[in-house]
Amino acid sequence: MTTTVRLAGVSLDTDDPHRLADFYQRLLDLEVFLDADDVVALKGAGFLLTTQRVEGHSPPSWPTGPTPKQMHLDIAVADLDEAEHLALSLGATRSPHQPSPHEWRVLIDPAGHPFCLTTQPPLDLG
Repeated sequence: MTTTVRLAGVSLDTDDPHRLADFYQRLLDLEVFLDADDVVALKGAGFLLTTQRVEGHSPPSWPTGPTPKQMHLDIAVADLDEAEHLALSLGATRSPHQPSPHEWRVLIDPAGHPFCLTTQPPLDLG
């Protein structure tokens, strides 16, 4: 008997799941799969990206601070400058800490989660 195991989704904690879902929906061109008061699931990236309300959510303070980053998204792009411009226009902010800006751009999503835009991995890993 073979058991199939695969990543089904990634959930991001936030105090406003609709605002965060709107950001990632527009940035990654995803469609809404589930829309409820406390959770929104987006599909179209090979798995679900969900945003869910967590009372008292405290965004990470990256790269240093009292609330450490526990995970982040790496988003493959063809053009760093163009993708960064789009993300910023949708509500992201640029992290002051940029360890390797010619290969990776570290941005902060509207809920405070750091994420990276990068040309390093191929756009289509499938």
